[in-house]
Amino acid sequence: MQTDRPQMYEADYRVSPDGQIERRDRRSAWWKRALGPLIPILIFGATKLKFLFAALKGVKFMATGVTMLVSAGAYALLFPWHFAVGLVVLIFIHEMGHSLVLKRYGMAATAPIFIPFLGAFIGMKQLPKNSVMEAYVGLGGPILGTLGAFAAWGVYLLNGEPIFLVLAFFGMFLNLFNLLPILPLDGGRAVGALSRWVWLAGYAGLIGLVVMRPTPILFIILLVGAPETWNAIRGRRDREYYRASGADRLRIAALYFGLILILGVSFFEIQSSLEGMRLR
Repeated sequence: MQTDRPQMYEADYRVSPDGQIERRDRRSAWWKRALGPLIPILIFGATKLKFLFAALKGVKFMATGVTMLVSAGAYALLFPWHFAVGLVVLIFIHEMGHSLVLKRYGMAATAPIFIPFLGAFIGMKQLPKNSVMEAYVGLGGPILGTLGAFAAWGVYLLNGEPIFLVLAFFGMFLNLFNLLPILPLDGGRAVGALSRWVWLAGYAGLIGLVVMRPTPILFIILLVGAPETWNAIRGRRDREYYRASGADRLRIAALYFGLILILGVSFFEIQSSLEGMRLR
């Protein structure tokens, strides 16, 4: 049926509130049709973006959790599962000692990454400013790791469970081993502030240990430590890097040799207790 009103399409025209027919802006309609469904999503994303970034901060710790589980599983192939878990926890405590000192100095570092049968490591995103800082970062791990081993020993004294005494024994051994004055071990980081020539004595002792008690881990340290020790002796950094006050050297020496004494005495004490248990 024909009318006086021309034929129109809703896509081109609209009726205004006062009853007038007005032409619709096709470009505006296209823009709204195309982006309309996205607008709520964009608004939601903008308001939740801060939570997304906060969540991403935790992603780096996923690597720590996954590698801890892998290491615990690897150790559980050779040892009871509860010992494997305890050993990984002790290694984690040791690594967090390094992390706390790095945080104290305002230095960025990676989260701990575990490698089955080789321990774990924390990657520094910047080098220490001097050998004193490097020494304290190196000693942070054995200090906190020693406290972790003593905590396991304390739990054994409270409940008498032998597994905690075994964990304390291995905790003492791992931290004592790490204090060997050899790069890249923690002890090698510490003695650099005392004298670079200590590395030569430590490396000579390591060669003797490899000859007497050859093990894969000693060979790895020997191969990794050789070039780093050589570069350090030749002067990988300027003399200013190794400059330290007498007070700094005294404090570092007290911490280093004090830890060796405490760990050494405790290690042999726990070893005697374990031997006594075995004899019974």
